[in-house]
Amino acid sequence: MQHNRRVAALIQVICLALLVFCLIERQVRRALGPEQTMTGLYPDNRRVRPTGRMIFYHLGELTLRIGNVTDPPTVQITRGVQLHLLDLLDTDITRTRWPQT
Repeated sequence: MQHNRRVAALIQVICLALLVFCLIERQVRRALGPEQTMTGLYPDNRRVRPTGRMIFYHLGELTLRIGNVTDPPTVQITRGVQLHLLDLLDTDITRTRWPQT
Protein backbone atom coordinates (compact mmCIF):
# COMPACT_ATOMS: atom_id res chain seq x y z
CA MET A 1 0.00 0.00 0.00
CA GLN A 2 1.90 2.98 -1.27
CA HIS A 3 -0.95 5.45 -1.72
CA ASN A 4 -3.37 6.85 0.83
CA ARG A 5 -6.31 6.25 -1.52
CA ARG A 6 -5.58 2.54 -1.60
CA VAL A 7 -5.37 2.34 2.18
CA ALA A 8 -8.68 4.22 2.47
CA ALA A 9 -10.28 1.88 -0.09
CA LEU A 10 -9.05 -1.19 1.78
CA ILE A 11 -10.46 0.16 5.05
CA GLN A 12 -13.82 0.75 3.33
CA VAL A 13 -13.91 -2.83 2.01
CA ILE A 14 -13.06 -4.21 5.45
CA CYS A 15 -15.78 -2.08 7.07
CA LEU A 16 -18.33 -3.22 4.50
CA ALA A 17 -17.40 -6.88 5.09
CA LEU A 18 -17.73 -6.39 8.86
CA LEU A 19 -21.13 -4.76 8.37
CA VAL A 20 -22.39 -7.73 6.31
CA PHE A 21 -20.96 -10.13 8.91
CA CYS A 22 -22.79 -8.36 11.74
CA LEU A 23 -26.06 -8.02 9.82
CA ILE A 24 -26.15 -11.73 9.07
CA GLU A 25 -25.52 -12.57 12.74
CA ARG A 26 -28.23 -10.10 13.78
CA GLN A 27 -30.77 -11.50 11.30
CA VAL A 28 -30.25 -15.07 12.50
CA ARG A 29 -30.53 -14.09 16.16
CA ARG A 30 -33.67 -12.02 15.56
CA ALA A 31 -35.29 -14.82 13.54
CA LEU A 32 -34.70 -17.28 16.38
CA GLY A 33 -37.00 -15.23 18.56
CA PRO A 34 -37.03 -15.18 22.34
CA GLU A 35 -35.28 -18.54 22.58
CA GLN A 36 -32.04 -17.07 21.18
CA THR A 37 -30.21 -20.42 21.04
CA MET A 38 -29.98 -23.30 18.60
CA THR A 39 -28.39 -26.72 18.38
CA GLY A 40 -26.20 -28.21 15.68
CA LEU A 41 -23.53 -25.52 15.58
CA TYR A 42 -21.03 -27.53 17.63
CA PRO A 43 -20.26 -31.28 17.51
CA ASP A 44 -21.56 -31.86 21.04
CA ASN A 45 -24.96 -30.43 20.00
CA ARG A 46 -25.16 -27.96 22.89
CA ARG A 47 -27.59 -25.05 22.70
CA VAL A 48 -25.78 -21.77 22.00
CA ARG A 49 -26.42 -18.36 20.51
CA PRO A 50 -25.25 -18.39 16.90
CA THR A 51 -22.27 -16.18 16.14
CA GLY A 52 -21.32 -14.78 12.77
CA ARG A 53 -18.25 -17.00 12.71
CA MET A 54 -20.27 -20.17 13.26
CA ILE A 55 -22.90 -19.11 10.72
CA PHE A 56 -20.27 -18.54 8.03
CA TYR A 57 -18.47 -21.76 9.00
CA HIS A 58 -21.56 -23.86 8.33
CA LEU A 59 -22.73 -21.92 5.28
CA GLY A 60 -19.21 -22.01 3.85
CA GLU A 61 -19.61 -25.73 3.26
CA LEU A 62 -22.58 -25.26 0.91
CA THR A 63 -21.92 -26.17 -2.69
CA LEU A 64 -23.62 -25.04 -5.86
CA ARG A 65 -24.17 -27.65 -8.53
CA ILE A 66 -23.91 -25.89 -11.86
CA GLY A 67 -26.89 -26.40 -14.09
CA ASN A 68 -27.59 -26.00 -17.78
CA VAL A 69 -30.47 -24.79 -19.92
CA THR A 70 -32.76 -27.70 -19.03
CA ASP A 71 -31.50 -28.37 -15.49
CA PRO A 72 -31.26 -25.31 -13.20
CA PRO A 73 -28.41 -24.94 -10.70
CA THR A 74 -29.07 -26.31 -7.22
CA VAL A 75 -27.59 -25.71 -3.79
CA GLN A 76 -26.44 -28.94 -2.18
CA ILE A 77 -27.09 -29.01 1.56
CA THR A 78 -25.15 -31.61 3.50
CA ARG A 79 -26.44 -30.91 7.03
CA GLY A 80 -29.71 -29.83 8.61
CA VAL A 81 -28.10 -26.89 10.39
CA GLN A 82 -27.36 -25.33 6.99
CA LEU A 83 -31.01 -25.53 6.00
CA HIS A 84 -32.04 -24.09 9.36
CA LEU A 85 -29.63 -21.15 8.99
CA LEU A 86 -30.82 -20.44 5.45
CA ASP A 87 -34.39 -20.54 6.70
CA LEU A 88 -33.55 -18.09 9.51
CA LEU A 89 -31.93 -15.81 6.93
CA ASP A 90 -35.14 -16.01 4.88
CA THR A 91 -33.24 -17.37 1.88
CA ASP A 92 -35.14 -19.33 -0.75
CA ILE A 93 -32.64 -21.68 -2.35
CA THR A 94 -35.19 -23.06 -4.79
CA ARG A 95 -35.32 -19.81 -6.74
CA THR A 96 -32.47 -19.34 -9.16
CA ARG A 97 -31.60 -16.18 -11.00
CA TRP A 98 -30.42 -16.37 -14.55
CA PRO A 99 -28.24 -13.52 -15.83
CA GLN A 100 -30.09 -10.80 -17.70
CA THR A 101 -29.15 -10.61 -21.39
